[in-house]
Formats: sequence, structure tokens, C-alpha cells
Amino acid sequence: MRFNYRSVAAAVALGCAVGTTQTALAQETPQRGGILNFVVPSTIPSYDAHRETTFGVIHPMAPFYSLLIRVNPANPASPTDFVCDVCDGTVPEPTDGGTVYTFKIRDGVKFHDGKPLDAYDVKATYDKIIFPPEGVPSSRKAFFSMVDAVEAPDARTVVFKLKYPSGAFVPALATPFNWIYSKKDLDEHGYEWHTKNINGSGPFLFVQEQPGAFVEGKRNPNYHHEGRPYIDGFKAIQAPKMAVNLQAIRGDRAAAQFRGFPPKAVDDLVKALGDKITVQTSDWNCVLLTTINQNRKPFDDARVRRALTLAVDRWGGSQYLSKIAIVKTVGGVAFPNHPLAATSEELQQLAGYYPDLEKSREMARKLLADAGQSNLKFELNNRGVDQPYKVVGTWLIDQWKQVGLDVTQRVQPSGPFYDTLRKKRDFDISMDFNCQSVVNPIADVTKWLGSAGNNFGGYEDPILEELYDNLAREGDPAKQRKILRQYEERALSDQAHLLVTLWWNRITAHRSYFKGWKISPSHYLDQQLDNVWLDKSLM
Repeated sequence: MRFNYRSVAAAVALGCAVGTTQTALAQETPQRGGILNFVVPSTIPSYDAHRETTFGVIHPMAPFYSLLIRVNPANPASPTDFVCDVCDGTVPEPTDGGTVYTFKIRDGVKFHDGKPLDAYDVKATYDKIIFPPEGVPSSRKAFFSMVDAVEAPDARTVVFKLKYPSGAFVPALATPFNWIYSKKDLDEHGYEWHTKNINGSGPFLFVQEQPGAFVEGKRNPNYHHEGRPYIDGFKAIQAPKMAVNLQAIRGDRAAAQFRGFPPKAVDDLVKALGDKITVQTSDWNCVLLTTINQNRKPFDDARVRRALTLAVDRWGGSQYLSKIAIVKTVGGVAFPNHPLAATSEELQQLAGYYPDLEKSREMARKLLADAGQSNLKFELNNRGVDQPYKVVGTWLIDQWKQVGLDVTQRVQPSGPFYDTLRKKRDFDISMDFNCQSVVNPIADVTKWLGSAGNNFGGYEDPILEELYDNLAREGDPAKQRKILRQYEERALSDQAHLLVTLWWNRITAHRSYFKGWKISPSHYLDQQLDNVWLDKSLM
């Protein structure tokens, strides 16, 4: 039985200030030429999207790569509208009882080094993602737990064989981090090569990166989607500070920033620029977390972890933080607008979501006392990005202070932050996130599994693993929902493996001459930039 998705609300353009003339997102004839400058509020931890989980690599680097399939760029808000990129025709229906997907690879696709792209490259790519060798990071390996094998019987055919039918498979396949790599590069250079080198088959050719400054690309004249891209090139300007992002757009040194701004910042832009700015909004498939390092005492004690989550006022925090940060919605492990997500009443049964805040904090103090940790001191590892990391991190420290905890904050640039979280593991508690692309809760909730490639908590939980296995194999949405509530209760309440803060709220503002881009529930989707163009009459 295939999963019964409900479409997420489509993105809309709106004015954020009285008197603002809003540019419509109607269909227009694209114009050719020009260079798109946009701002990326992050640095780049590495070039390898298979291991990375950040927009900091997607926004500047996705234009250099292709995917097997992708979310339809004309309809990126849909969780079910997928189209072929390097595959030929349409996305195939499964055979053999929903366990076999056969893709044909289109002719004429070439890597930027001139080598033709074929089925063997696609197989090598997905083998790296799904079945990585020991020691090779793969952040979305857990998304493909249903895959038994990837085969390439000939140069034009790729076959995915599943262990069981799963509605989560096709959305996982369309994840925008699944860049197609050359088998030749992997064989000759190894699995680390793509962390510092680029050889894609996307709409733009890599020109240069000035580390910490910008990434530059130019139009690929041999791109396999005829007539595209429309622009001649792009420059992705790296600027972690939100104030610099806003100044760049306001001063027209950049046309866009694809991640999002808080409401007040967008209001100020619109007041200053009027109809020269276009605003789009969407719910955001992104939640800010803290990962608790259970390899360090006393964080191996579930009482301490439960106390940490019981201390946090999520309902009050939503009212306050939504005015100054890009977070808003109180939720659990699943995207709040999805049928599988917990209702408000269901959330209130979980530790840290109780409606009586004082009772929750009283319970937190007692748990800390029982664990002998009433005066616990620890460090919060945080990312040097204003929105929402530093804002929410500062708020979170104040929340913990209310139950007697003494917390300091270590703020690091993106590269060192990720090294601390993923490689060194030399942290007590770290800010973390679960930001996904296609709204696909069955895959997205793998973040809480200790075995997941993007989980850095250092724990094993066989009960949670079994619950997830049951969830992944279940085809009935009603039964899926029941299992997911059990999964959520164990992950968030009983064991408090990861602490959820708030889900994000996406508001983008870009220059109105920048056309062809539509907002989606993810800041990872539709970033290949082959459909965007510049209206010279508005520049």
C-alpha cells in the first residue's frame, strides 16, 4: 500500500507592510542573460552533499550537479510531484508488488569533465549513499532502509530492489542532496575527493570559490535540459551575519537570500523598497534541536535528559521567538502540517509539552536532585549563524537557568561547529537540526535513531529501532500514525534523546526582478537555478 500524502499548502506571495505593491508570481516569458548574485548566510563545511546536512553546501553548490529525480521546479511545494532529471521520461511506477523501480537514464548527459553520465554512475552514487563503506559518512543512509540492492544491468538502466513496499522511497530518492557523482571519480580518487572537488552534470560550471567570500558559476552550454539555464552565471556570496544579508539585498548587491528572514526584518525591507521586493512565505520542514552527548556523564542518565526538556517553555517560546526569529510552531518529530504529526492535545501528553509550566519545572528540579545534578554545569555548542541558532540558543540557556542549571555557550563558525558535532564529538550538548526537503515523515524521523548517519547522540535504543522498522513496513496511514506516537513518546518523552525546540517559519524576500523561483517547505529544494531568470525591465 502506498503512503497517502496530503499536499502541503502551496507557497504564496504577500506584502508585509501597508502600501506595499506585491509583484505577482505569474507565468512570464523568461529572459536570457545576466548574473544572479545571492547571499548564503553560512560558510561551506565541505563540498560533499552526501555527508552534509546544511543549506551552506546546497545553495552555492547544487547548481553544479544533477539528480536522478527531483521535486518539480514548477511546483516545489508539493510533496508528491516528482520529475526526472537525468532519468528519461517520467518517474516509473513500481513493479513486483511495489518492490522494484526501474529507471532509464537519458542519453546526452555529460559530466563537466566531458565524460558521459550513465547508469553505472547513478548506481555508484546510490551505493555510496545507501551502502557506504566503513568510515564513509552518509547522512541519509537511514532514509533507504527499505532498499535491498541497486543494480545497473546496462549503461541505460538502473534498478532499485526494495525489501518491502514503501511510500517513503520515491521522496527519499528525490532528496536534493543526492547529487550524481562520476563512478570514475569515485574509483580513481576515493570517497573523500568530493569534499574538496567538483565534477557535476548540472546547469552551471564551477568557476571558483574564494573561501569565506563567494562561489562563482557560469552557464553550462551542454546542459541536458534544452534551453536552460536562462542566466549566464551566478555568484553565491557567503555572509553568515543576517544584517549583512539584509544590507546586500537592500543595496542591490544581491537579489536574493533563499533561506529566510524573521518577520520584522522583512517588514523593514518592504517598507524601504516597496514593490522592488517580492515576499513569499511557507511552512518549513525544519526543526531546531539539541543533541545530547550520551557518551558523557551525566547525560547518559535519562533523568537528566528529561529534566532538560521539562525545563523548556515551548508554548510561551513560540509566542516570543516567532516575532524575532525564523521559528514558530510547537511540534514533535513530524512536520506539523502533516496528517502523521501529533495534535496539540497529543503533544501535551509529552514531557516538555505539558500545559502547566511550573509543574514541569518542579518535575525537572526533582529529577535533577534524584540524579545528584541539581547544580549541573555544562556547555552548549552552537553555530555562528544568527537565525535561528544564536537567538534560540540564548533563549534556551535562560530556560535551563530557571531550574538551576549553569550553562555557557560556545559559538563557532559552521565548519568548526560541524567538526565538534560530527567528528570530534567533544561537546556536552549541541544545537542541531532536522531540516529535510520533501515532506516525508517516515524518512524524516530517522534523525532520532541512534544508528542514523545524521544522529550524533552516541546512544543505542533497540526499542526505538524496532518501532521504526514497524513504521517503515506499515502501509496503513492510520496504523502508521499510531506507531509514530509510540516512537515519539519514547524518543522525546521517555528517553529524551534529542530535545526539540520549535519548528521553523519560512519567509523569503528577494528583488522583484528575480523571477522563476518559487518558495517551498524546504530551503534545500529547487536550488539548481536552471529555471530562474532576471527581468531587465525591473533592474
